[in-house]
Formats: sequence, structure tokens, C-alpha cells
Amino acid sequence: MSDAPKRNRRLRKKLYLDEFAIQGFEFACDVKEASQEDYDQFFEALVEVIGSRDLYVNLGDCDGRFYGIVTSGERYASATEEDIAAVKATLDAQTIAENVEVGGLIDAFYGERQLAS
Repeated sequence: MSDAPKRNRRLRKKLYLDEFAIQGFEFACDVKEASQEDYDQFFEALVEVIGSRDLYVNLGDCDGRFYGIVTSGERYASATEEDIAAVKATLDAQTIAENVEVGGLIDAFYGERQLAS
């Protein structure tokens, strides 16, 4: 017998479990010191790719490392491998971004972090 509790559909939905699980991914990079225009270009490119793909991103900075966690902007939808590729290509194209890392899809609510922040 399984140790996992039986939950009805309503509760699984509220807890984002099973068929309602949402997949997202993490990215991290080092950002070099640069001019204000370079920073503006970096963030505009990131905003463009996130907005055009209807994604949400939660950004942060820790020990000089810039990171984010990306999920779909649609309710109960997940990010895709294509979203990962688009964000990675955008970060790789930026001259001020170094040591770009992009993780694979993980459960956005209950998955373990893949990248050290």
C-alpha cells in the first residue's frame, strides 16, 4: 500500500499536484560591470523574451550572481523546452552576461533547485 495520501481533484488542484503540477526552470549568470546603456539593453532583451513567450520570472541577486526562476504566465501551464532555449539564447547573446547556466524543467512548487544561487 502506498504511503502517499489520497487527495481529491479539488485539493490536488489547490496544491498544484499530479495533473496540476507546474513545470518551470532556473537560470543564473554573472553580470559584468558595464554602462547604463548595456544594463538597459540586457534587461530589455530579457523582458522581451519573457513577455513574448508569456512567461513569469522571479529575479534575484545573490553574491553578485544574477538568477531567475521562470514559469508559464498561463494558469496551470508549464514552461517548455523551447522557453528554456529562448531564454538561454537571449542570455548568451548579451555581452555583459558571463557563466550563463540554465537548468532543465522542474516542479515549480515542490522541485529541488538545480542551480546554486
